[in-house]
Amino acid sequence: MLTKFVFVIGLMLSLNIVPSTVYAQGDPVKGKKVFNKCRACHAIKTGKHKVGPSLAGVIGRQAGKAPGFKRYKGLKTADWKWNEDNLDGWLKNPKKWLKARNGKRSSMVYKLKKKQDRDNIIAYLKSLK
Repeated sequence: MLTKFVFVIGLMLSLNIVPSTVYAQGDPVKGKKVFNKCRACHAIKTGKHKVGPSLAGVIGRQAGKAPGFKRYKGLKTADWKWNEDNLDGWLKNPKKWLKARNGKRSSMVYKLKKKQDRDNIIAYLKSLK
């Protein structure tokens, strides 16, 4: 019985037909804890902004277009939407990422050096939808 189970799992993995949750890289519960470092500048309630924009619904949102937030500097002319890859690069080093992306400067100075922390925050932000 165990042999059949191992065979089926192996087959599923080789055919890439495993449910996406198996491949989830981030943990939203851990991401919520890491996000505490971000709360000084960002809210997670729609329409409530601080120094930075609200991050409620950020996944899939046009960069530089949080409704009601007017203090964008380097993102005013952004021509992309926030997805997992963009957020990962941004969170790793916002100034460097934005300069490479559109030649502009970001006012966000905080960096998340650990890949797992970035994955966890992204999972947390995705859970807020």
